[in-house]
Formats: sequence, C-alpha cells, structure tokens
Amino acid sequence: MSQDTSHYDFAAIEAKWQDKWLQDKTFKVSEDKTKEKYYLLEMFPYPSGRIHMGHVRNYTIGDVVARFKRKQGYNVLHPMGWDAFGLPAENAAIKNGIHPAKWTYENMDYMRTQLSQMGLSYDWDREIATCNPKYYKWEQQFFIECYEKDLIYQKITVVNWCETCQTVLAREQVIDGCCWRCDQGVEPRKMNGWFFKITDYAEELLAECDHLDGWPEKVLTMQRNWIGKSVGADIDFKVEGRDDVLTIFTTRPDTIYGATFMSIAPEHPLVAELTKGTSREAEVADFVKKTIIAKQRQKAGDELDKEGVFTGGYGINPYTGDRVPIYAANFVLMEYGTGAVMAVPAHDQRDFEFAKKYNIDIKVVVQPAKEPLEASSMEEAYTDPGVLVNSGEFSDLKSAKAKKAITHKGEQEGFGRRQTTYRLRDWGISRQRYWGTPIPMIHCQECGVQPAPLESLPITLPMDVTIDKSGQSPLHTLESYYATSCPKCGGAARRETDTLDTFVESSWYFARYTCPTNTETPLDREAVDYWLPVDQYIGGVEHAILHLLYSRFFTKILRDLGYLTVGEPFKNLLTQGMVIKDGFKMSKSKGNVVDPAILIEKYGADTVRLFSLFAAPPERDLEWSDQGVDGAYRFLNKVHRFIMKHLDIIKDKNLNIPEVLSGSSKDLHRKTHQTIAKVTADIDDKFHFNTAIAAVMELNNTLASLTSPESQEYPEPGVIQEAALAIIQLLSPMVPHFSEELWQLVGNEGTLTHSPWPVFDEEATRVDEITLVIQVNGKVRSRLQVLPTISEDEIKQMASEDERVLKFTAGKQIRKIIVIKNKLVNIVAN
Repeated sequence: MSQDTSHYDFAAIEAKWQDKWLQDKTFKVSEDKTKEKYYLLEMFPYPSGRIHMGHVRNYTIGDVVARFKRKQGYNVLHPMGWDAFGLPAENAAIKNGIHPAKWTYENMDYMRTQLSQMGLSYDWDREIATCNPKYYKWEQQFFIECYEKDLIYQKITVVNWCETCQTVLAREQVIDGCCWRCDQGVEPRKMNGWFFKITDYAEELLAECDHLDGWPEKVLTMQRNWIGKSVGADIDFKVEGRDDVLTIFTTRPDTIYGATFMSIAPEHPLVAELTKGTSREAEVADFVKKTIIAKQRQKAGDELDKEGVFTGGYGINPYTGDRVPIYAANFVLMEYGTGAVMAVPAHDQRDFEFAKKYNIDIKVVVQPAKEPLEASSMEEAYTDPGVLVNSGEFSDLKSAKAKKAITHKGEQEGFGRRQTTYRLRDWGISRQRYWGTPIPMIHCQECGVQPAPLESLPITLPMDVTIDKSGQSPLHTLESYYATSCPKCGGAARRETDTLDTFVESSWYFARYTCPTNTETPLDREAVDYWLPVDQYIGGVEHAILHLLYSRFFTKILRDLGYLTVGEPFKNLLTQGMVIKDGFKMSKSKGNVVDPAILIEKYGADTVRLFSLFAAPPERDLEWSDQGVDGAYRFLNKVHRFIMKHLDIIKDKNLNIPEVLSGSSKDLHRKTHQTIAKVTADIDDKFHFNTAIAAVMELNNTLASLTSPESQEYPEPGVIQEAALAIIQLLSPMVPHFSEELWQLVGNEGTLTHSPWPVFDEEATRVDEITLVIQVNGKVRSRLQVLPTISEDEIKQMASEDERVLKFTAGKQIRKIIVIKNKLVNIVAN
C-alpha cells in the first residue's frame, strides 16, 4: 500500500545522519595504495565565532565534489582545521577582557558544531589548529632550517606600520594604502625585521605558472604581474663631484643616448646625500616625506600625479659624457631594480609628461619606419621599436640589435651588464603582536643572533599575560619570556619577541593534514607522497597573491629541505564568487548579513546547501534571494512527497526493466540516463552544480507528469523505480541528509556515501528521431523526421528538396536557409 505525506522533518533527519556519520567515522580516511587518491581542500577559516554565507557556499561546493569523488571510488581526503592566530583574537581580548586563547578555542568549538550541522563530510580526526604548539613547533623548526640555509635573514628596512594594529605589514598586506585587516592608514617606519628570501624562487614561481593548467588564468596573471620579471641592463652613471656611482636598470638600453634626466626613488639613500647641507635640503626632505605617505595611501590601480624635485646633483652618462640632472620622482619604486632609472622623454610616456611639466629637454633617438619624429612637435612619446638616430656609433641600428650592442659595450668597458630584475620583494614575516608563532631566535651580545636548539622547541607563548588597550605585545616587556641563555656561549641572552606573520601558518597546513598526529617529524614522507599535491583547492580570488603565492613558495622550500617531493601545492584551483545581497557583498558594515543558523533552523541545512549551489555557478557571485531559498525547500518537499507516495513501487526488489520499451516508459528511461550523463559531466568537468540540479529538477518533473492521474500512458514500474532511485543518488552530494534518509526508506542497506555513482547507458540516452519544422518565409509548410546526428548541410538539402516545400519555392530564388538545431528550418525565397 502506497503512503502519502507532505511532511519532511528536516530537523530530525539531519540530526540523525550527522550523529551516524560522526559515530561511524564515515569520512575517516587513510592511505590506500590500491585506490586512486583525491585530495579536496577548502581554505580553512579563521575562528571568528560564527560561520557566514560565504563559508556556507565555499564549503558546500567542496563537499559536493568530495562526496561525488567518493562515490566514484576515489580515496578522498577532505580535512578541516583552523587558521587560528591573528589580530581579531587580540582585539577581542582587549574588548572583552579574556585571553586570546580562550576566545579562539571557544570559537573553534562553536564553529565546529556549525560546520557539522551543514552536513560537511570532513575527517575530523585530522583537525588542526595553527595556534596549537603541536602545530607551530614544526613551523619553528622550518624557520631554523631555513635560517641555516640562508633562506631567512634579518635587516633594518622602512616597513609598513599599522598604528591601529601595532604591527608591521608585508607589502602585499597594504591595500589601497590601508591595513588589510583593520582598513586604517599605514605609515612608514624603520625597523629591524625577519625576511624570507622568496626572491630566490622568483624565476621558478614565474615559470611554473605556465604549468598550472588547472588554475584560473586571472589568478596566474595576477601572480605573474606581482612577480614582475623584466629583462634589461644595469648601467652605472658616475655622480658628478662625488665618488658615488648611481646604477640604473633599464629595459630599453637602445634609448640611452636620449636620456636627458635621471629619476630616483624618494627613499633612495643618495637623495639625502646629494642635498645634505644645500639650499635644497628642506624642500627635498618635505617632498620625500609627502611622497612616501602618498604612496602608501595610493589605491590599487590609481596613479599619483607625476611629481618630482631636482636634487641639485648630476649623473654622467657613460655613453655620451653628458651631464644629466638627478630628480627625486614619486613614480620610481625603490623596490624595483636599483631604485633609479634613466629618463628618456622622447620614448617613455611617463618621462615625457614629467619633462613637459618641469621643462626638461626631449631628444629623439629612435625613429619609426614612416614619418620621422621632431622633438619640438611631439604630443606623446614614441615607445615602439625603430631605427636609432643621434646615437653615435649605434645610429642606423634597429632597436633589437642596438639593445644587445649597447649592453655589450657597457660590459666591455665595465660600466654596464645584462640584468634580470623582479618586482617581487622578500617576504617580511616579523610581527609585533602577541598572538602568533614565536620566532625561535636568540640575541646574544657576545655571539650575535643564534637559533634556538631544536630540542627546546616548541617555544610556546606564555599564557599568564594581559593585553592592554594600546594593543602592544606583552612579549617585549615580559622578562620571564624573553630572558634566556645563549645556546652557543651559555651567557645571558634575549629571546626574539616578534612573532611570525600568520600567513606562514597557512602556507603549509595542507601538508600537515596528511599526517596531523605525527609527533616524530613535521611531515611523514609516505603520507605526503601519497596525498600531495592537493587535487582541488577552493577559496576566494582575494587570496591570489598573498596566501596562494606564499603557499607555492613554501612548498618549494619544503621540497628543498627534503620534506616534500612535489614543488607545487595545488593541482587545480577554483575561486568561488562572493555572496551578494541588495547589490553589495554580505558584511556587517552593510547591514545585509543573512545568518545561516537562522536559515538552517527554518529550512534545514540541505535546503541552504541546495540554494547556494543552484543560485549561480561557483565562480560567479551569488545574488541572495529569499524566494530562491523557498524554491529549494519546495523542491525537496516535492521529491519527498513523490517518493513517499510511490514507496511500494520504489522499494520493490523484484522489479526489472523490460528489454524492449516504448511510449512513456522509453521516454522516462531515456530521460533518466540523459540526466545521469548530464549531472555527471556538470559536476566532474565543470563544477556547474546549478545546471546539474536543474537537470534533476527536469527529471523529477518528467517523472511526476508521466505518473500523474492525467497521464495517458503510465510507465513501467521498473522504469519509475529506476528514475526515482536516480534522483536520490544524483542529489546525494548536494543534499546528503535528505538523500540518505530516502535511500534508507526505499529499502537500501548501508550509507549512500560509499555506494557507487550511477552509470548511464549511452544507448539509452539516444533519441531515435526528432521532428524539424520547415518554414518558407516564416510560415510552416512541412515537417521532417531526422536523426539527431544529422549534419546541417544534410538538413538544408532535405528541406529544400521536400515536395511540400517545392510548391512554395517554385520559380523563386532561395536566398538563405536558416537552421535552428533540433527545432526548425526557415527557407528565405523570393
């Protein structure tokens, strides 16, 4: 007897299956060399206290892929953990008077519960927290090993200082002149700090971009631009009246005879030297200060108005002997090349505009093939290659040949050399905050800087501290922490009180997931060799430069230290779009946040998952819609009602599908296998979950229509059963609790998690024939029965030769035949 109920008790169903998965350790995994592995990872969250809709979307996307791959027979690693160090914990400690550790661990507990309520298929036995000494012990060991291999060093530099956060920021962490974390203005400050030599890996990081076929091109472009490789020459200009040499880097040595001034970065040490004790000293110093602040507050993509100031000094062009005035200019970057460039106004637009503004000579040294240039009449710089003029012995050479010849002369005479430079700078990793990994270095007045002994690791953060309202780290003044002995001489010494940039922790966590409980070594070689690289990584495009570049760099370090075999961490990368509501990204500041907990309570986790997948392809922004959530909920109830109504048929183990089908049975059988084929392709190849869900909805509609009382031909029970079971199976990665419950209700043992993904029958998907409408001048005149595989040329020929059509085209010239695939043919004749 069939049952019929409209009730879908999502709360009871979801709690039941979450408990079962947890108790049975359904998603626990280990290395199995007999199975092909699949490592699926979403960027782990900061434990801020509550998950938001961005988390829901990101982790649901990943969970669908993980569940799908399990059902395809892969050995799937899908772990979760916490990027747990950082400023928000300190800010909460100040605000609420609690220790950062207490705030962090309480948030992790709460968010772990929230993630479990979403039905996410994590192997929680692999959970890590970067603030746990068992994790950062190994990071401290990496630091020491890198220091000993000269991959880490300390130096005094002008750094980006955030007064609000009381810490230094890496260049990548200054966004539009503001701190990436608190959005407050950043100011320059000289400070001693620790740096990773990421520049040693610049060429490899750049070259490997060409082999990351599974990454979005926009991310690779951003990384290539950030690395910023330039090939050219270093050329030495002597400074008039001084022993100094000012070295410039140029990618256009062919234009050196046209240099009419030099530009140096305001921070260049020669600026102060040239103006010291002169009438220009105060003016230049004011310009330098103003420019540094303006640069740090500059928004991405914006250009400062080109400004400069004459230093009073002159360089001597080694090729011409000309005196060339030296300007401090706001468009020259100290971190690019040598911090100094020759300026050729005739052949560089920026230099052209600067020369016009400050009334500096313009000299043409490269002529185009067509109309010759006159400096006095130029309205913009000519920047293309050409033939050299006014260039001494190099005149009449083409630009490409002249570049080599001019550079070669510089090498022969000792004032020039070929050079490759990068925009990428070494990674500053010192932070003046408490809640971070302690840097394992010791300062001794006698022995200098020494690494802490490996057996003393982990150097742990003291827990008996308070953070006052200034936000300053207590480590700098806590004698019980910093007072230690030198590991070399045994004398009194001071422990390093800076902590590591939190991006260090997130640069290798994916490797630790492969062996999170290993206490003997940072990484178990057998485990990392089995699991790495990550097959699919998922996260926001905002991490394109910071996290993703650092992770690539750190993987190469760990490879060179002997811990890894792979040189790249992530084989494939998906950057999901944002969640948008009322035209803006969801955020507390916009007041447009939707709390997932409220939605789960009202609709259930499966509905929230379904909506987040159906509303948009993952790489695009998702526009929030209350109606969309309601629609997802109604669809699940519709499926549930159908299954319950036809439970007797669907549970019947004695049913089979006749070898020969016709009518509605054949149509439904075909639709089922077409849907399996489409959903498989949409998930496996494209991650187009929205179209996969739409296909299941179509199948459900077809099934409901053919089995309704109004249906003229009821399908075979075995075909109905096949379609219903396919719907449950195809929905299982998207709505796992719902599908598990229905799978059990229809009489199946065990869990859907490890049951095989349905396989479609290629033969069953084929359509026997389709009907094409034939129009003549827009009016229906005939119809054709054709195979779906017929070519367009064959269709045109058959349509034009059709007997009925010929009655309407006789005596007329056929001007055009328009074919709309699988629908109609329109013949235009007059």
